[in-house]
Amino acid sequence: MRRMSPPDAAHRLAAHAAGLRFAAIPPAAVEQARTFILDTLGVGIAGSSVPEAAPLRATARRWGDGEGARVWGTGTRLAPGAAALVNAFQVHCQEYDSLHEGAVLHAMATLLPALLAEAEARPVSGADLITAVVAGVDVAASLGLAARQGWRFFRPATSGGFGAVAGLARLRGYDAARTMAAFGMQLGQASGTMQAHAEGSPLLPMQIGFNARAAIQSCDLAEAGFAGLDAPFEGRFGYLPLFEGAWDCAEVLDALGRVWRVTELSHKPFPSGRATHGGVDALLALRAAHGFTAEQVESISVAAPPLINQLVNRPALPAPGAAYARLCLPFVLAKLLQHGRIELSQFRGAALADPVTYDLARRVTVTRVEDPNPNALLPQAMEVRLRDGRVLTHRVETMLASPANPLTREQHLAKFRSCWAYAAEPLDPAGAEALIGLVDRLETLPDLGPLLACLSPPG
Repeated sequence: MRRMSPPDAAHRLAAHAAGLRFAAIPPAAVEQARTFILDTLGVGIAGSSVPEAAPLRATARRWGDGEGARVWGTGTRLAPGAAALVNAFQVHCQEYDSLHEGAVLHAMATLLPALLAEAEARPVSGADLITAVVAGVDVAASLGLAARQGWRFFRPATSGGFGAVAGLARLRGYDAARTMAAFGMQLGQASGTMQAHAEGSPLLPMQIGFNARAAIQSCDLAEAGFAGLDAPFEGRFGYLPLFEGAWDCAEVLDALGRVWRVTELSHKPFPSGRATHGGVDALLALRAAHGFTAEQVESISVAAPPLINQLVNRPALPAPGAAYARLCLPFVLAKLLQHGRIELSQFRGAALADPVTYDLARRVTVTRVEDPNPNALLPQAMEVRLRDGRVLTHRVETMLASPANPLTREQHLAKFRSCWAYAAEPLDPAGAEALIGLVDRLETLPDLGPLLACLSPPG
């Protein structure tokens, strides 16, 4: 007989996911779930056209029998696990997907691709999808928020995978015991090295895909009756000691059912690492106030917490890869100086090797300011020195598109529509409006078939 541990983080989170019902979710959380479902679909569609996406789709055809699940923004269909992997890659590959800033976690990137792969196979209502999203974000963000030291592994993949398990388990109607078994299976597959982040490698979003696919496999194994683990999160070799090192779950567990983590998600208004956005906000504010041009700038310095330095303080390169460039604060600020905006096209093709960008990026330095919170993205302070001798400063305490400073609905929809235009295979513009309308009334949909149909070219 297997020894059962007393209730711990895994048991509490499994019970929360299994017991969650749509009627218990407050309207604000439902609204935010709809918002970030649409945002995730948009960035996933745009990601279908990055150079790595087509060979990934071709390779994924060999990973499993069947072609039941759509790859967003294309006419390709793959086996569910393969489709979840590819769609998760597409969501994160341009650093444009939503983030829980406190947990430093892209919870939707693993979660929604796994859920919609399931919805391709059987009827799923809109209310069920929202419930699964809320459950999955709660679990993933809770694990991230419990961390008490700096990143050791790529949390959006590792913790995000457990969120995908929780959401899929909720969608399938698992009880807490079966959800626990799936958590154990996920621990056996959890992966995500920070070396990919350090090198600015496309392996980074691939790791999101690995864990989305693993979530489906974990739930399939649990459903087949395979035993999991008693303490997959806090056991001696569980997720938290191995992947996070130091943790405290008391506060996040007490908040379950009271604080809805989906309401704490931030948009990414710019297609670059969220850790670059404080600098972008500061430079936008200073240019709006003082009207200087790129040619007038002698130097820019950004003082930021240790996590910013770990994630986006990397040297400018004359011709960086796209994944490196999106995570390079000097490159991102140089593009903003050049063009007055940050957009997807600046991280593709010849724009990556623009010598003007490189010259401007070399004028940017990032310095470290100690902070007791290892997850802190803010505050960030910028100093711009102009060639005429002026020194301009700005401090960022709250970034654009955070819950305290959210995008307007118009800004949110503008981002979605711009992403729609980047689909690998042309999508009907009317389909974008149809999808917006379906998501707006998502909880009333008895089946997600009409929504799924919008994600592929007609015919």
